Amino acid sequence: MTLRVGRIPFLVCAPFFFNSVGRENEFSEVAFIDGPPSAHCTGLKDGSIHLSPASSITFAQKPGAFVLSPSLCTSCSFEVRSVKLFSRYPIEELSGKRIRMTLQSKTSVTLLKILLENRYGLQPEYISGLAAESTDDACLLIGDLALEENERHRFAFSYDLGSLWQEWQGLPFVFGAWVISKDALQPRLKPVLDDYMVRLETGIREFRKNPPMALDLWLKKYPVNLPRPLIEDYFSVLDYRFTDERKQSLALFFKLAAEMGLVESNPPIEFLE
Repeated sequence: MTLRVGRIPFLVCAPFFFNSVGRENEFSEVAFIDGPPSAHCTGLKDGSIHLSPASSITFAQKPGAFVLSPSLCTSCSFEVRSVKLFSRYPIEELSGKRIRMTLQSKTSVTLLKILLENRYGLQPEYISGLAAESTDDACLLIGDLALEENERHRFAFSYDLGSLWQEWQGLPFVFGAWVISKDALQPRLKPVLDDYMVRLETGIREFRKNPPMALDLWLKKYPVNLPRPLIEDYFSVLDYRFTDERKQSLALFFKLAAEMGLVESNPPIEFLE
């Protein structure tokens, strides 16, 4: 039986997947399915994939269906750089303004709504879309699109959502978690899952030992329009350890999302054993 893994072709996920690029045949019992976090959120909920470093909000959208890796996530200390609000106005002036929200990540959309409405007391107009249009006052971009927009300097103001959360709550934000369907815990798949999780941990250590080599493999498959020094520096702000502090932060995020009606309930967090 094949373990179906959602692979995200964003730079942030290079440490998770660089060692599978071009070597998929070495993962004989694993099938990799490429797509953005939003697609994998849907795939996890409809059963078409078993696990992915998906948007963390996915766990709360189908209570009881998933477990999380207890050791791996996608987080940062203050700046994440690849989840940003770009604006023509200061953030305090965005009430009533048009904000285009990325379609690629439910977590980032949920986080921005919590920040704007709870922290700043704002009521903007939210519009869905991938990139800013001339009629938009602000836009939320994630992943490589956000990194590339950083270099264009087309907006007067930009706000890193990881920094806004940590300044407000004193905790690092968890943008992505390894969300694992309980279907993958059945006896025929659990050994494959356990082996894959070990290979994930090994891959992250290999990435940290030699980022240039790992990025050569990744960028050959998933190129980005950014200077190489900036790409390598990007990983200095990312942290993939799911610490107790980050677990506390994720639980708080779910609680606030439930209080605002952005998810139906605030489920207890369950971890892979």
